[in-house]
Amino acid sequence: MSLSIFDLFKIGIGPSSSHTVGPMCAAARFAEGLQRDGLLATTEGVRIELHGSLGATGKGHGSDKAVLLGLEGEQPEQIDTTRIPARLAVIRESCTLHLLGEKPIHFVEREHLTMIRKPLAFHPNGMLFRAFDAAGLQIRSRTYYSVGGGFVVDEQAIGSDRIVEDQTPLPFPFHSARELLTLCDEHGLSISQLMLANEAAWRPEAQTRARLLHIWQVMQDCVRAG
Repeated sequence: MSLSIFDLFKIGIGPSSSHTVGPMCAAARFAEGLQRDGLLATTEGVRIELHGSLGATGKGHGSDKAVLLGLEGEQPEQIDTTRIPARLAVIRESCTLHLLGEKPIHFVEREHLTMIRKPLAFHPNGMLFRAFDAAGLQIRSRTYYSVGGGFVVDEQAIGSDRIVEDQTPLPFPFHSARELLTLCDEHGLSISQLMLANEAAWRPEAQTRARLLHIWQVMQDCVRAG
């Protein structure tokens, strides 16, 4: 599995990468899977279960809010945080959720989003998403796990929304700090130079530098905003 620096340094709503960013990503992926597989138009309802740690502390960590916004197609890095309270108010007051911002469905949060302290088998942060048609028949079920750092994995998904590991070949692959330092010595590179060379496997250097500066700017903006 190849990891980019942008898998580690991410922009997203807080307060938790595993309890907020992860659930939003999982919800968005579920909705995107419905669209790709031609199920979005026939979806008339969804039910979500947040299990384990998500079920126990999800309210405090904003997991419920993240799921609603993710189903509407929002992504942690792109969402306008100033509009979140108003967006959630509209969903809750109208009892209507717009999947990917386009498909309206009836949604009553206390009925369709449940938090269950009992964990699923694979990981404490488990999420079960189910979609139903107009007759109430289940047309899609997916289980996701938020495993930390905003990473989401699935146990059962076999459709086009399956999450797969990044297998991008890197010029300087390593699996430990010792291997990293050895590569630096062998090639006469600093750690930052080697990592920048690896990032070039995904994008041009200018894009990497621009994205890093963007993350830095967001951090500064957060500090100023308090």
